[in-house]
Amino acid sequence: MSTALAKVEAKTAMTIGQLIELEDEARGLLIDGQTPAEYIQLLQDRKMFADAIRFLAMALPKREAVWWACVASKSMMAKDVSPQDVATLSAAEAWVYQPTEENRRQAMAYAEAAEFKTASSWSATAAFWSAGSMAPADVPVVPPAPDLTAKAVTGAVLLAVAGAEPSELDATYIRMLGIGLNIAQGGKGI
Repeated sequence: MSTALAKVEAKTAMTIGQLIELEDEARGLLIDGQTPAEYIQLLQDRKMFADAIRFLAMALPKREAVWWACVASKSMMAKDVSPQDVATLSAAEAWVYQPTEENRRQAMAYAEAAEFKTASSWSATAAFWSAGSMAPADVPVVPPAPDLTAKAVTGAVLLAVAGAEPSELDATYIRMLGIGLNIAQGGKGI
C-alpha cells in the first residue's frame, strides 16, 4: 500500500487514534511516529477490519468519507434493491457533489424514511452529520459532534460488508478498505 494518503491531513496515526473508539488490541498497536497508512496496513494484516474502517472513516475529510460510504454502499447493493434505497443513496451522493444545506437536509429526510436500516441510509446520515445543525432549520443551531460523520460512515461500510457471503467476508473487508484508501490517495474509489 502506498504510504501517501494525500487526503489525510494528520501526519501520525496517534493523532487520529486519540479521536475515536478502538478495540483495546487495536489501540495497543498505535505507536509514536506511525503514519496513518502504516497503521491501517497493520490493522488489515491482523484482520482487525472494523478498527481499520473506523480509523479511516475518521482520518478522511468528511466529504471524502461520505463518498466512501456511498461507493461502498453502491458496490454491495443487491440486484433487487428497493427504489427507496436507491433514492436514499442518490441523496447522499447529491450532497457529496454539491454539499449545500438543502442537499444535507434532504439526505437526512431520506435516511429517516429508510429508518436507518441500510448502508445507504447511513451514508445519507453521514452527509447530514457532516456540518450545519442537527436541529430543525427554524431553531437554534446544534452542531454535530466532530466524530459523528465518521461513526455514520463506519456504520454504512460495515452494513455494506454485512451483505457479503460468509466465505467472502475477509475479501469484502479488504475491498471496502481498498475503496476508502483509493479515495484517501486522491482517487474516486471506483
